[in-house]
Amino acid sequence: MRALILLGLVGFAAQLVDGSLGMAYGVTSTTLLLAIGTNAAAASATVHLAEIGTTLASGLSHWRFGNIDWKVVGKIGVPGAVGAFAGATFLSSLSTETAAPVMSLILLTLGAYILIRFTAYGLPRGNLGKPLRKRFLTPLGLLAGFVDATGGGGWGPVGTPAILASGRLAPRKVIGSIDASEFLVAIAASVGFFVGIGSENINFAWVAVLLLGGVIAAPIAAWLVRHIPPRILGSAVGGLIILTNVRTLLRSEWIDAPGNVQAIAYVAIAVLWAAAIAYSVREYRRDKAHESVEAVEDETRRTTTEEETASA
Repeated sequence: MRALILLGLVGFAAQLVDGSLGMAYGVTSTTLLLAIGTNAAAASATVHLAEIGTTLASGLSHWRFGNIDWKVVGKIGVPGAVGAFAGATFLSSLSTETAAPVMSLILLTLGAYILIRFTAYGLPRGNLGKPLRKRFLTPLGLLAGFVDATGGGGWGPVGTPAILASGRLAPRKVIGSIDASEFLVAIAASVGFFVGIGSENINFAWVAVLLLGGVIAAPIAAWLVRHIPPRILGSAVGGLIILTNVRTLLRSEWIDAPGNVQAIAYVAIAVLWAAAIAYSVREYRRDKAHESVEAVEDETRRTTTEEETASA
C-alpha cells in the first residue's frame, strides 16, 4: 500500500513538472520504477500506459487555457507515434540485464541535457511567429518517439527544447503542443510493448495510481505553465534524474562500484545540482529585474513622447 501511495505521489509530481515544463513525466516515473527493480521494458510499458490517460487530461487542460498549436500537434505527433512503436518493439527484444543500464544511460543523458539546457540558457524567444516546417518536425518526431519508448521517457526532453530553440512558438504553446501530441506517442508505444512483451509483466495497479496522480495534476500544471519559472524547474528536475540514474548505473553489473566510490559520486552530483539551482535562481531574478527596468524605460519613453506631441 505504501508503494502505491508513493507511486501516486510520483505520478502527481511528475505530471506537475511535465505539464508546466513540457517534459519529465516519463523520465521521472521510469527512473523511480527502475530504482525499485522493475525490468526496463515493463517500466516503460507501465509509464506509457499511464501516459495515455495523463496526456489526454493534460492536452484537454492545455486546450482550455489556449496553450496548443494544433498544426504542430499533427506534424510532430504522427511521426512520433511511428518512432515510439519502433522503439517499444526494439526495447522489448533486449534482455533485462542489457536493457536496464542501457535505459539508465539514455535517461542520464536526457537528465544532463535538461540540467545544462535550462541552467545555462533558459528559454530562447527569437523568431517568434515564424512557421514550423514538416521537414523539421517529422524527423524530430521520429527521433523523440523512438527515444521516448526506449528510454521510458524522452518525448519532452527531445521535442520541447528543440522547438523552443527555434524560437518560433511561444513557450506555453510549445509545452501545450508537446503534451497534447504525446497522447499519440503513448498509445503507439503501449501497442508496441503489448506486441513485444504482452501484458503479464505489467503491474496494472501501478499504472492506475500513476495515472490517478497525473490526472489530478494535469489541470494544475496547465495553469502553472503561465506562472512558474521553467529555468529553475528544469535545473531541479535535471539534477534529480541524473542523481537517480547514476545510482542505477553504479550498482549495475556494468560498473558494480564500491560503496565509497558511490558515496563520492553522489556528493559530487549533489553539490553540482545545488550550484545549478542556485545559478538558475540568480539568473531568473536578474532577468526579471532587467525586464522591470526595460518596462519602466519603455513607459518613460512613451510618456515623454505623448507630452511632446501634446505640447507641439
